[in-house]
Amino acid sequence: MEIKFYNYLHDDAMKIREQVFVHEQGFIDLPDKTDEIATHIVIYDNNIAVSCCRIFQKDERDIWFLGRMAVIKSYRNKGIGKQMLNAAEAFVTEMNASELMLHSQLHAVGFYEKCNYTAVSSVEYEQGEPHVWMKKEFGW
Repeated sequence: MEIKFYNYLHDDAMKIREQVFVHEQGFIDLPDKTDEIATHIVIYDNNIAVSCCRIFQKDERDIWFLGRMAVIKSYRNKGIGKQMLNAAEAFVTEMNASELMLHSQLHAVGFYEKCNYTAVSSVEYEQGEPHVWMKKEFGW
């Protein structure tokens, strides 16, 4: 596996997002202003893009956000999601993040809890799908 970081929305990341979010889950996922400021991470297996996410800051300097994390269907349940999360966490801790926030689909909450994320909101709906805000704090 090879992990690559891009300071723009790479075509490989967009293809994964379209496959997972649009075709499988029925979301509308268009590039947005956040894509312009985010760092995009793509994991490759023998030059095949298999997972992506984006990480970005908003107003608070030491709080980062993870979004649009996706793994293509044939690579799920093989540890790729954990590998992606580890790469994102390593990046933001190098940037002195105090915490990483994400808006998890309800069905993925258990995965994030196993990775030491805590739910910090009640259920909210994004494009009709239940989500919760979760965070992981990094102690210094």
